[in-house]
Amino acid sequence: MVSALSGVTDVLLTIAAEAGASRTEIALAHVDRLRERHLAMVQALVADRDRGELTQAVEGQFTELAAVVQALAVLREVSVRTLDVIAAMGELLSSRIIAAALRHAGLPGEWVDARRAVVTNDDHTRAVPRMRETTAAMRAMVTPLLDAGRVPVMGGFVGATAEGHTTTLGRGGSDYSGAIVGAAIGASEIQIWTDVDGMLTADPRLIPQSKLVPHLSFAEAAELAYFGAKVLHPSTIHPAVERNIPVRILNSRKPEGQGTLITENPDAQGGPLTAMAAKRDLTVVDITSSRMLMAYGFLRQVFEVFERFQTAVDVVTTSEVSVSVTVDDRRHLDAIVEALSECGAVSVEPDMALLCAVGDRLRADPAIAARVIRVLEEVPLRMISQAASRRNITVIMRQTDLPHAMHRLHEEFFQ
Repeated sequence: MVSALSGVTDVLLTIAAEAGASRTEIALAHVDRLRERHLAMVQALVADRDRGELTQAVEGQFTELAAVVQALAVLREVSVRTLDVIAAMGELLSSRIIAAALRHAGLPGEWVDARRAVVTNDDHTRAVPRMRETTAAMRAMVTPLLDAGRVPVMGGFVGATAEGHTTTLGRGGSDYSGAIVGAAIGASEIQIWTDVDGMLTADPRLIPQSKLVPHLSFAEAAELAYFGAKVLHPSTIHPAVERNIPVRILNSRKPEGQGTLITENPDAQGGPLTAMAAKRDLTVVDITSSRMLMAYGFLRQVFEVFERFQTAVDVVTTSEVSVSVTVDDRRHLDAIVEALSECGAVSVEPDMALLCAVGDRLRADPAIAARVIRVLEEVPLRMISQAASRRNITVIMRQTDLPHAMHRLHEEFFQ
């Protein structure tokens, strides 16, 4: 599985936005620049004698994209189905080029159209794979290539419905695609090659002293990915867990590195915590009502509001008369607050951050959680939560306090 060239998906989404606003000349100028960039890659990676068919395919995709731009400029509307068609082009182009580059290097590369191999539902821009249909498609298209000694090359992030409509799996979905394919073909190991050494104890942009985590469990990795670790797409682990396939994260710029191995069981030699993850730009929403006291059905009413506006909640805390939640999607926040006002008094606090400390040992040793809170005693904490799995302890604070809190925790547990 390969991603689009760096920055290409962002440009494609810009093209869609400009076309939908009838700024045709700007959109087509972006199309021309992307065409030139991809043709330059073909020129650099593929021998003259092998370029003809590939160049024709690349030109054809950009001719199609230009036609879509013209149509959107007339319609002045970009549907999610059309957005997927545009966003998928980066991976479809890069995978074609990489397959040809492998053949030029003497390896038997074979391009596979991900739209025929990954079958999803029709939830455009965030499609979910249908594993039974995908497994059947993979065994029909990919397994015979592997048996013949070929190297299948597919674009990540891309799939299609059973009816053939192009879909995408959401930003960062190339790793997820790799796990889907690995599970479908029964791989012995799924490898994710990225630009960092593996999973680190903390975000190195905030903690320069962060260290490599050589081994962690599926459950720990899932917690870290969901709560902000950028190395993994939050959904990546799920297909591997279902088939119990180890996942290894490696640095493509340091192929000799050991990376991070993710398996069913945690590292027996690990410390009290495995790693930390953080999320910025959160909003805390408080709902307070005396009607909640000794009542049933109140929480259902609250969460039905978030469901109605398709807004995910990260952290929840409750008391006898109040509920506090965090959200990172503010698109429908005003409407959510208005709807929640029917349940009680609502207040909103923006510019908050989440810090999550993760480790399997939290389940067996309550002293670790107490130690985390004690280390942060001088940081004003807005919310504290420990989920049923007891593999993490999560705190919410002002965004401005996050760097200090992360440094304190890292010094205590990892240095």
